[in-house]
Amino acid sequence: MKVTPEMVKNYIQQGLDCEHIHVDGDGRHFEAVIVSKEFAGLGMLKQHQLVYKVLGDRMGPIHALSMKTLTPEQWANQA
Repeated sequence: MKVTPEMVKNYIQQGLDCEHIHVDGDGRHFEAVIVSKEFAGLGMLKQHQLVYKVLGDRMGPIHALSMKTLTPEQWANQA
């Protein structure tokens, strides 16, 4: 079964409280913008590790996942 951006989005939302999430991709390569209060106090590496932990075994068919992870405060200040 081909993985869709919507599936990746749903997987992440099932394990992470997201204020905003957007995922694009072609079935193997994905790009995500993820905004979560759960990232507060964590460095970028720890934030990405948290997302990978949420995805778990579902990462198997995903060849690459590029992420931009932000706290709600960082997201608000980006505009």
